[in-house]
Amino acid sequence: MTTGTAVCPGCVATPVDAARPILEDVQIALSLPGIHCSACIASVERALNAHPGVEDARVNLTLKRAMIKAAPDTRATDLIPLLEQAGYEAHELDPGALSATQSDKAGRDLLMRLAVAGFASMNVMLLSVSVWSGASDATRDMFHWISAAIALPAIAFSAQPFFANAWSALRVRRLNMDVPIVLAILLALVTSLWETALSGEHAYFDAALTLTFFLLAGRYLDYRTRAVARSAAEELTALEVPRAIRVVDGVEQEVAVSELKAGDLILVRPGGRMPVDGDIVSGQSELDRSLLTGETLPVFAQQGLAVSSGEVNLTGPLTIRATAVGEDTSLHRMADLVAIAESGRSRYTSLADKAAKLYAPGVHILSALSFLGWYLYSGDLRTALNIAAAVLIITCPCALGLAVPAVTTAASGRLFRSGMLIKDATALERLAEVDTVVFDKTGTLTSGTPELTNLGEHTRADLAVALALAEASSHPLSVALAQAARDAGIKPVSLRDVAEVPGYGTEAIYRDQPVRLGRAAWVGGADGDQTTAWLAIGSQAPTRFTFTDSLRPGAVEAVAGFRAAGKEVILISGDTEGAVRALAERLGIENWTAQALPQDKAARVQALGARGCKVLMVGDGLNDTAALTAAHVSISPASALDAARVASDIVLLGNDLSPIAEACDTAVKATKRIRENFRIATVYNVIAVPLAVAGLATPLIAALAMSTSSITVSLNALRLR
Repeated sequence: MTTGTAVCPGCVATPVDAARPILEDVQIALSLPGIHCSACIASVERALNAHPGVEDARVNLTLKRAMIKAAPDTRATDLIPLLEQAGYEAHELDPGALSATQSDKAGRDLLMRLAVAGFASMNVMLLSVSVWSGASDATRDMFHWISAAIALPAIAFSAQPFFANAWSALRVRRLNMDVPIVLAILLALVTSLWETALSGEHAYFDAALTLTFFLLAGRYLDYRTRAVARSAAEELTALEVPRAIRVVDGVEQEVAVSELKAGDLILVRPGGRMPVDGDIVSGQSELDRSLLTGETLPVFAQQGLAVSSGEVNLTGPLTIRATAVGEDTSLHRMADLVAIAESGRSRYTSLADKAAKLYAPGVHILSALSFLGWYLYSGDLRTALNIAAAVLIITCPCALGLAVPAVTTAASGRLFRSGMLIKDATALERLAEVDTVVFDKTGTLTSGTPELTNLGEHTRADLAVALALAEASSHPLSVALAQAARDAGIKPVSLRDVAEVPGYGTEAIYRDQPVRLGRAAWVGGADGDQTTAWLAIGSQAPTRFTFTDSLRPGAVEAVAGFRAAGKEVILISGDTEGAVRALAERLGIENWTAQALPQDKAARVQALGARGCKVLMVGDGLNDTAALTAAHVSISPASALDAARVASDIVLLGNDLSPIAEACDTAVKATKRIRENFRIATVYNVIAVPLAVAGLATPLIAALAMSTSSITVSLNALRLR
């Protein structure tokens, strides 16, 4: 145990003293794991914009990230201390590896098309009212041509997403739900233009626009359920260190990591992250391996120890000899695992997509048969075209298109109010199928911070000495000890010659006798299964302080809820066996695994899936990312790393885990509503389609019937709220 700079191992992107010469304007990306509200955004942006080298700073609360446009001589290491003074932890990310777009362009585009379709349909509807009210001859024709002038450009712009998707499907000789949509819109327009050119009584421009508006509404609702749609593999790449300090003949050179080769000597200063895999050649320190393994406490590091990229050097400087660089490093291999798992998940098909595969061919065949039958029966091309258009419009999958997004939006709103954010469109459907729940330990079921458990076993005099030594260190155990002692009203004694020994602990002189607080072997204590720090005062026998990882609020309720629902609960952690066993016994989890590497977690989740289990993975660390992506559905706390949050389907916004079990119940109800909506759409078609085929419904009546079914589906979805 020893002191160390407070670091966020998932976000540190460069050694503290890195100094890369920059020749042009730069874009700096900072990870801000501690922000949680709009006040945080204002404080961070104010602190950054006050720096003379910052031209513009913008904070994204969802990503917990600041993107900064800075002057040529400004570096991340100039800005990080400013934010730390303001009370916010901040660490550099590699901006070149992040997603190129930071704005919600697709959402704004859909919203604009929806607005145009809505505005145009209202205007055309007003013109239609005049026709329905008895306008005839030249007046009626004029209103129809004005409607055409409004509808044609409006649909050409608003319906572009449907045209593009339908064309993409037809190019590869495939049908999707957008093909009948496009045919219905085009037939309504062609029929209306024909009727207008022949001075007919009815035109259906309002039907085509209303159809487009409702379908865009469904598409936008569907889009809104996807909060962040970036690749987790890209986020992992952004965590890779962009620069490193290479030592050549005793001279330090800062170089790009891409220039490193196996065998190079690399200096990693305190607070820096390992840029490559390698072996320690010189130096003594402690490593934070929670990024990769989930271990709660730092590991003692000295000459000969193997290190992996992504681990954080907490105290003394280390010189390592590279054994694997670039694509061969453990961090890059983890990104490959995530990419493979993502491609596997993409094979999941939503209920709406499954229905569309059966629906689209039937609609086309029915419309074509109606056109052919009526043309052969009546010999009137105009009548046959009208009926074919009515069949396509009345069977248009608008209700089907709204069935899923309307329910998903209602369920997402309900879960959001309980502290959960749904990111993926199919997450609720998959969550409803879960029968096995896999939990990570550190940072998920536990808070990741040690908690002193035996304060009462020590005298106030010993606690006063321990507090004085602990206050000289920022080691997690020292911080926990100091907090507990201060809360108990203990005052620290006065020490002299306070010094810290990297990797071991803190020592000083108290009343002319040496005192130490640190590792068992250094102080003279005995190692055991528990997490401990030892105190030695002069020649007295050492006494120990024991610690446990504090539980997250709601952890007991979440595990109990899943077990009560008949789901199997499994704990998989990279932490030590003693710590994992203690937590499993505390929560009543019988199936647990300790000291699991990231690839072990992913392999276990994949093996469960191969057995037919529908796995919910709940985790927060980089070591969980591949398993999160491989799971049937996944949840991460908002405090998790960027990569873990992106890999997950659902983000837990608060600290309380209890809403997770409730989310499964909401997902089951949502899936039930989706199936009810499919039945509503089916009943509607069973009643409406024969009327259209029989020629009893004009395209306008068909559009009104279609709108009624869509509204019914939306109202049914609102029952979830």
